[in-house]
Amino acid sequence: MHVAILGAGVTGVATAWYVQQAGHEVTVIERQPAAGMETSFANGGQISVSHAEPWANPHAPVQILKWLAREDAPLLFRLRADWRQWKWGLAFLRECTAARTRHNMSQLVRLGLYSRASLQALRAATGIEYSQITRGILHFYTSARDWENAQAPARLMRELGCAIDMLDAAACVALEPALAAARSCIVGASLSPADESGDAHAFTQNLAALCLQAGVRFRHGLTVEAFESSGSSAARRIDAVRVRSQSGAAQRVRADACVLCLGSYSPLLAHPLGIDLNIYPAKGYSVTLPVIDGTRAPTVSLTDDEYKLVFSRLGQRLRVAGTAELNGYSTELNPVRCEAILKRAQQLFPGAGDATRAQYWTGLRPATPSNVPYVGRSRIANLYLNTGHGTLGWTHACGSGRALADIISGRKPEVDFAFCASA
Repeated sequence: MHVAILGAGVTGVATAWYVQQAGHEVTVIERQPAAGMETSFANGGQISVSHAEPWANPHAPVQILKWLAREDAPLLFRLRADWRQWKWGLAFLRECTAARTRHNMSQLVRLGLYSRASLQALRAATGIEYSQITRGILHFYTSARDWENAQAPARLMRELGCAIDMLDAAACVALEPALAAARSCIVGASLSPADESGDAHAFTQNLAALCLQAGVRFRHGLTVEAFESSGSSAARRIDAVRVRSQSGAAQRVRADACVLCLGSYSPLLAHPLGIDLNIYPAKGYSVTLPVIDGTRAPTVSLTDDEYKLVFSRLGQRLRVAGTAELNGYSTELNPVRCEAILKRAQQLFPGAGDATRAQYWTGLRPATPSNVPYVGRSRIANLYLNTGHGTLGWTHACGSGRALADIISGRKPEVDFAFCASA
């Protein structure tokens, strides 16, 4: 079967790899000149299976109200006359109950455990390199209340099969000496020793190279504009994908099946087909610093709970990423948010990186209200979904791509996840 995969971010390229490995002919359509150039370009770098508490949880509504007036808030709703934003926000509030949070956490952890194992197997089989570090993720807390609130989710993570150790400040510094300057403000931390970190952009480009070697065809510089379909509502099929080249020339791409991996832009393509994907772009930021003192820069990947930032060492670079701004599809950098990230990095790790050469980036994370992605077959028989991964696209890329390859091939995936049979 010929499968067209729309989007060459980390999710799309991972899907291409596994679908090709399953024996199908694969073509990847991407508007950028190379793979991994948008949301996968400069993310936080964490393979974070064990810290999968959704944004929508019982503590979220009060916290968001406190953040509304802060331009540098970790999660900022910039209210707009945008029905998609309001629809997403109302659905987000419905997901904030304890029961929904527990359900969504279980879905995210199951997919995450499967995905991490799939990534490790792929790495062992291919030798792919992406500045990976397998020393776990240390999630530290500087608020006693937040530390107390973290105990119940940690217990649930353990019940779901994640290894999590609770540490005091002294143990944090013993594990990661670069935290010595922040020791006095740390009240506790959770360590997930099996989690990992690495450069998602390097992984995506190196996996794309392996895909090419295996026979996957990449067609860059083509923007997906619409689907062409035929048939009754009960037997509708995708006949072709309309694309436009950078020169403005319209083209049609035909395939036996299509996989929608266009992140935040997925609902715009799906809506004309009557498929309602509740995905809204959550603009994330990152700062990348050249390391000038390796003894002051962390090597264990870290999550700063108070500021909702993650720190990952990528060779001789320190990546600091986080925050989410719900403000439509703009990718304009907000200097206030950039400066807040850099300031926090300098507070925690003084002298570690060269702030004069800081590189700032923003990307649109495709967020669902529950944080659970759409993976599976749509109501249109030959259209498949692999989108809406939010902040966990790098974490879930291999698992969702591998599972979708099974679904396309008529097999039952090995992971117990609520795959969408229709949307």
